[in-house]
Amino acid sequence: MKLDQIELREIQMPLVSFFETSFGRTTQRRILLVRVFGDGEVGYGEVTSPEGPFYNHESTGTAWHILREFVLPRVFQTSFQTPAGAAAILKPIRGHGMAKAGVEAALWDLHARQQGQPLHQLLGGSRRYIDCGVSIGIQETVADLIKKIEKEVSAGYQRIKIKIKPGWDLEVVREVRRHFPSILLMCDANSAYALSDISLFERLDEFNLLMIEQPLAWNDILDHIQLQKAIRTPICLDESILDAEDARKAIDSGACRIINIKLGRVGGHSEARRVHDVCAKHSIPVWCGGMLEAGIGRAHNIAMSTQPNFSLPGDVSASRRYFHRDIIDPEVEVDSQGRIQVLDGPGIGFAPNMKRIEAVTVRAEMFRP
Repeated sequence: MKLDQIELREIQMPLVSFFETSFGRTTQRRILLVRVFGDGEVGYGEVTSPEGPFYNHESTGTAWHILREFVLPRVFQTSFQTPAGAAAILKPIRGHGMAKAGVEAALWDLHARQQGQPLHQLLGGSRRYIDCGVSIGIQETVADLIKKIEKEVSAGYQRIKIKIKPGWDLEVVREVRRHFPSILLMCDANSAYALSDISLFERLDEFNLLMIEQPLAWNDILDHIQLQKAIRTPICLDESILDAEDARKAIDSGACRIINIKLGRVGGHSEARRVHDVCAKHSIPVWCGGMLEAGIGRAHNIAMSTQPNFSLPGDVSASRRYFHRDIIDPEVEVDSQGRIQVLDGPGIGFAPNMKRIEAVTVRAEMFRP
């Protein structure tokens, strides 16, 4: 792939309402966008790192540094024919999957546009609609949480995920289940617990949860093996799975029964496909997790989620749930059945709105070979 130039840009967008997890509250997103230019086309990617190094070791600031000093020079200095080839040349850079994924996603979009094909087709996708769930953060009160869930269920979302942490767990789940006895319900702990909390998870078994996501340490597989043996509810691993080898080891050892694939966490579409294929081979369902993406990242998640083993509703939901105005046209919408229609335009299928992007940009830099 011949590249003429690459632009790195930071935008800042306030959330419609705060989003709180076990490691903190977010009110505004700092997002890095990547534009790659080649042969008269432009491809778009989004770096999904959070503002601070609490979900993982990455942040908006570290991603800018890694991209500027290591990723972009390597992309320019090494020849490759496909986006998968670019992923291979970035592999020697240890970690920093979200930074690398932003560039690799832009290259996939560029490649698809050059081929005149939808990205989802190049990724091997076959779904025409994406089944959607929502992730609801920790609220000020349980009553506030119930109101949020009522709103999302009325909107048609097929699965509800609630965040939990010590002190906001068992009784909260009990109250939610009392109000909503039949919805698909899951909990996400974001690594907030230890194996010594096993009795809590045994008690959560009674609430017929779809899954419990990443209950134990972010870099753990071994303790999750013991926990999964002790409870009926399927464990879903998120932070622990950085590549296909992690997925294989977690599945072979019995550490989980479901895996969440986040494009940034695993380093891009190429590795995401490998994780997907490993899970499919072992009949382990996967779904797409979210990182409070703006429209470009959301569009890439839609393309990824068209692959056949994305069989559970993901966190890809409507733009308006997070932002007053998104940066793509059309904005992502969810129908009354809790689905997103897959678009067939070239690349990601959505048009980045550069006027809107310029309005929320706080810094930008262009790089050339």
